[in-house]
Amino acid sequence: MENLTHFDSAGNAVMVDVSGKAVTSRVAIARGSIRVSGAVMEAVLQGTVKKGDVLGVARVAGIMGVKQTASLIPMCHTLLIQKCSIDFVCEEERGEITAICTVKTEGQTGVEMEALTGVSVALLTIYDMCKALDRGMEITGIHLVEKSGGKSGHYIHE
Repeated sequence: MENLTHFDSAGNAVMVDVSGKAVTSRVAIARGSIRVSGAVMEAVLQGTVKKGDVLGVARVAGIMGVKQTASLIPMCHTLLIQKCSIDFVCEEERGEITAICTVKTEGQTGVEMEALTGVSVALLTIYDMCKALDRGMEITGIHLVEKSGGKSGHYIHE
């Protein structure tokens, strides 16, 4: 367990002490997709879902999720988020809506969990708003695409 930062020498879960870390610019990008039926894709693109503007609501929900990450993930630090965006790519032929979340801050710890949470909440919101049309939607492929800043440096998912 010596390589796992969220455990002390006795194996107890702890919040990492970041007080000695330098403040650096931190950026994280995460993405994930939801597989939807043709009917769902059409309703989303045409704006005919009864609950409203699916992607607009999912964007706001994802941003709210980013801001609440420390309340949801026990060992996450509360961060001052300086930028957050949620973008969507709709691939009609594949029946997939992809959410991409970018989070930026200046701080002593990264924003990877915030970006992953933003994507997750955005996709869950799409599911919630469209479940009356199709309960068989699948959320898939949530992962960190890229992160920069901090001691561990730059990471790009291959």
